[in-house]
Amino acid sequence: MKIVGIGEVLWDVFADSEKLGGASFNFAAQASRLGHDVTFVSAVGDDERGRAILRRAEDLRLRSDFLQTVKGVATGTVSVSVDSAGQPDYVIHRPAAYDAVHLDEADLAKLAAMQPDWMYFGTLHQAEATSRAETRKLARALPGAKKFYDINLRRNCYTRELLAELMPMAQVVKLNDEEAREIDEMFGWRHESLAELTGTWLSRFGWEAMAVTRGALGSAIRIGGDYAEPASFPVKVVDTVGAGDAFSAALLHGISQGWDAERSGDFANRVGALVASRPGALPEWSLECALALG
Repeated sequence: MKIVGIGEVLWDVFADSEKLGGASFNFAAQASRLGHDVTFVSAVGDDERGRAILRRAEDLRLRSDFLQTVKGVATGTVSVSVDSAGQPDYVIHRPAAYDAVHLDEADLAKLAAMQPDWMYFGTLHQAEATSRAETRKLARALPGAKKFYDINLRRNCYTRELLAELMPMAQVVKLNDEEAREIDEMFGWRHESLAELTGTWLSRFGWEAMAVTRGALGSAIRIGGDYAEPASFPVKVVDTVGAGDAFSAALLHGISQGWDAERSGDFANRVGALVASRPGALPEWSLECALALG
């Protein structure tokens, strides 16, 4: 499967360390680990953090032809604090280099020539008008690629109007249960269950599939008319940074294999739990470890 992802790459700055991250970059790296051909579109600053990202992208086997270096803007950073349950809180620092990515006609032609099966995007990167315009250009250049949208809301980085613009672009969408409730309330909708919510949203937006992560309760997965609520896998949580992005990559892997909702969600739950059991967004893990959970 060929995937083009666009979005943020940054450093998660913890109290005692810095770890590479950014939801879009995390997704791309995890999809690459699952054996897919992934091209990542973003930008870093002309600084040491940016150069370290370029080296790491190569180690992760990501195509970095479109990971641009821009002058005058620092590589992105996010301050992360983690509570006793391993749940993170983020302070996003902008301006950031990932908002300065620019695709010219030659770039778009090269990306189109790859004939990707999927294009990935998230909300944070789209909060800036310039980034949103680049994402729209890319989507128009890749009409044959299905779109995966990770809603992934971050404080002060989204509006009702932005979500209303982005959601109709997608064929597959992932979010968590808190985000699902918030969006229901934001748009004046009301659903009594996730089964009802996912069915209604698929019908409303014409999506092919939707996933709602639920932490210790597992997930809710709808692929067309097939609905399942796969159970979670109990692990000792170190931090949940990047776990949702790993879930997204594993979910898309399952969908690409033609798996049903139960099997796709089970696999995504396994990979997400494994990442949550280790520090940082991109810890080392193996498929064998994920399949051994439970």
